[in-house]
Amino acid sequence: MTSLRTRKLTYSAMLLALAALMPRVAGLIPEIGKTLNLMHIPVLLCGFLCGWPWGMAVGFAAPLLSSLVNSMPKIFPDATVMAFELAAYGAVAGLMYALLPRKWRAGRVYAALLIAMIAGRVVYAVVYFLLLKTGLVAVDQAFLLFVWTRAVVKPILGIVLQILLVPVLVLALERAGLTLNKGRKTE
Repeated sequence: MTSLRTRKLTYSAMLLALAALMPRVAGLIPEIGKTLNLMHIPVLLCGFLCGWPWGMAVGFAAPLLSSLVNSMPKIFPDATVMAFELAAYGAVAGLMYALLPRKWRAGRVYAALLIAMIAGRVVYAVVYFLLLKTGLVAVDQAFLLFVWTRAVVKPILGIVLQILLVPVLVLALERAGLTLNKGRKTE
């Protein structure tokens, strides 16, 4: 195992553990904790720092691990749908960060983040739609309203928090030389 690969594995393991613990942290703030989407932050960071394959793996594993360890979120349908959603967040953040021009600096980070956040929500809607069509879940309102409410309206504080916090963290880690996602061949 190369030194770079070992560092990516270490970062990913640390961010996976952090993501899996986030529902506990959110539970400490009962009024708004569930709306903060704290699990998304370590997953996005993993994509930015380690690259798309690592971000995708951490994103997929985080809600499932958290469900097994903390019983939050419920394994089905919430953690199952979130596994695909967060896999998209981690993968798209890492891929866009590697592909967008470096000269954009902060703009590159914001663009990658926003594209990842939109892609994750689209995946969330598609997975819920597939579960609905197969009869595995039922919704008590119009499907688009259900997705809009669950993916955008309720977590609006989390969306704002991610837009404010993730780029600051990524840029600080970039300046410190701690990003491993250089746009080269990913491992």
